Amino acid sequence: MITIVDYDAGNLKSVEKALLYIGEKSLVTSNGDEILASDKIILPGVGAFGDAMKKLNDRGLVDIIKEAVDREIPLLGICLGMQLLFDGSEETAGVEGLAVLSGRIKHIPADGVHKIPHMGWNSLNFERETRLFKGIEESSYVYFVHSYYLEADNTGDVAATTEYVTHIHAAVEKENIYGCQFHPEKSGEVGLNILRNFASL
Repeated sequence: MITIVDYDAGNLKSVEKALLYIGEKSLVTSNGDEILASDKIILPGVGAFGDAMKKLNDRGLVDIIKEAVDREIPLLGICLGMQLLFDGSEETAGVEGLAVLSGRIKHIPADGVHKIPHMGWNSLNFERETRLFKGIEESSYVYFVHSYYLEADNTGDVAATTEYVTHIHAAVEKENIYGCQFHPEKSGEVGLNILRNFASL
């Protein structure tokens, strides 16, 4: 069973529908016991870093997610959900993230040419062979919607990058922790295959 962490994230339903489409049962819950009983966990996310961390804290989910990581349950963060896995964000100074991976979330710099937020399809450059992108072709296009981007402290955690104004760490994979800045649930067959890879871990 794949559990989707419910903290009122904007893309929760679209993730649930994508999993159903690929034949995977999912449970949408904010119950800590149910989350810790999961085979796999997805942390979705659309919105502001500070608001998201407040909701996770208010529901007692910060310690639950950290415990799930310690128990080595596969965890996939999507978009803001991936950003929350890191130390903090320029979007909300002083608010601590989950800090299960090391790095900071930075604002995409304005260059007078590119629109921010970044909304659209960008190709992925794979940094190494990973479980999340097994069978996915190099330079595959996926769908992004974001104004902030990850700069991971440990480049060995980075699974894929993309270019939009700056060099963006677009996906991470370390042990049982996975993250995508893009939306696999909105990225066509490529995105569905990424979700299939996660489901088959």
